[in-house]
Amino acid sequence: MADTVFSNFSTVKFEGATSSNPLAYQFYDADKVVLGKPLSEHLRFSVAYWHSFAMTGGDPFGGATIHRPWMAAGDAIAQAKVKADAAFELCRVLDLPFFAFHDADIAPADESLGQTLRNFHTIVDYLDEKMSQSKTKLLWGTANLFSHSRFMAGASTNPDPDVFSWCAATVKHCMDATMQLGGSNYVLWGGREGYETLLNTDMKQELEQMGRFLSLVVEYKHKIGFKGQILVEPKPKEPTAHQYDFDTATVFGFLKRFGLENEVRVNLEANHATLAGHTFEHEIATAGALGILGSLDINRGDPLLGWDTDQFPNDLWSLTLSMYHVIKAGGLGLGGCNFDAKVRRQSFTPEDLVHAHVGGVDLCARAFLSAANLIEEGQYDALLTDRYAGWKTPEAQAMLRGQRSLEEIAAKAELDEICPLPQSGKQERIENLLARKIYTLPY
Repeated sequence: MADTVFSNFSTVKFEGATSSNPLAYQFYDADKVVLGKPLSEHLRFSVAYWHSFAMTGGDPFGGATIHRPWMAAGDAIAQAKVKADAAFELCRVLDLPFFAFHDADIAPADESLGQTLRNFHTIVDYLDEKMSQSKTKLLWGTANLFSHSRFMAGASTNPDPDVFSWCAATVKHCMDATMQLGGSNYVLWGGREGYETLLNTDMKQELEQMGRFLSLVVEYKHKIGFKGQILVEPKPKEPTAHQYDFDTATVFGFLKRFGLENEVRVNLEANHATLAGHTFEHEIATAGALGILGSLDINRGDPLLGWDTDQFPNDLWSLTLSMYHVIKAGGLGLGGCNFDAKVRRQSFTPEDLVHAHVGGVDLCARAFLSAANLIEEGQYDALLTDRYAGWKTPEAQAMLRGQRSLEEIAAKAELDEICPLPQSGKQERIENLLARKIYTLPY
């Protein structure tokens, strides 16, 4: 194995809550059995190739501040292999089971589609070799259909059908690569699937194109026998004024429109929830209620800034409630917790990247342990059950199941002369309960 910027780092170990070692896990004990299986299987952590290895520290007002060896000038394929070496070394250092990538993160592009795809498969084969020598697996693959200027008017929603065809070819090859590498999921993130202005947009046409494209992806999944999940990642805005996959509820309506609600799930990102005016836990609870929760991108946004800052998480309250709703939805299954998060532009050393992931992993683990403890202890669920207890009566169940018409319900209400009185929502009691549970060590 070639030396990398991470070769001199020891593998991060679990040392417990009393450890003062900044490069040790205090809460992520991968083998600890919680709710019937190891913590590592619940959380399925993933390192994001793009932010950890392709991000240069630029922002809307300044250029690159992060320079890694694989970003130097020279043979592009050789540099891509150096980047891959570093990626697998970082996964070894962090002792995390998965990574995720876009095609453009791992291999150099070319102006011709053919050469771009040849470059891509050269590096996919190299990743295949790396994986055969490592325990690191692929959580998901995806295609970058937003960075190049050809996508400035959208990808599958582009007015030019040749762009649609380019995207189809790219996604087909990315799905092939994901299957070759044993990936558990394939993600479609419509970075520019929306509009900047309605003045030059035929929304009906673009939505039909997007629906046809997603249907083609699902058809191809079954044709090649891919056993993983197809995931759509909602995002409300930025870079476009309005994205068609605004949030979980919008995506579900879109899936229903094209008969794909049983074929496609969502990959939810915390920062995207913020941009949509939601909390992360809201999006997860919505996906759970609709039966389409697939996977998570773990990060956070800055409420003082109006763009997708993709910071590493630090909010224990929000993340604990998010993990609670993950558990209530039945877990992440083939999905996982992918760190779609980047170090700040002033954090340019390799050590900064290790510290960022260690903190993120520990916060997720602490949140999951607290959420599991909350469920096992039962007080919170008991309060919720009590609030809706009236719906468990035979008459209420008959209304809910469609066994009573509107006229029948109205007649009984009048006959019984019902006079419902307000009931306390007990919000403050619940907040106090959660605060005591969340901020107490989960053991």
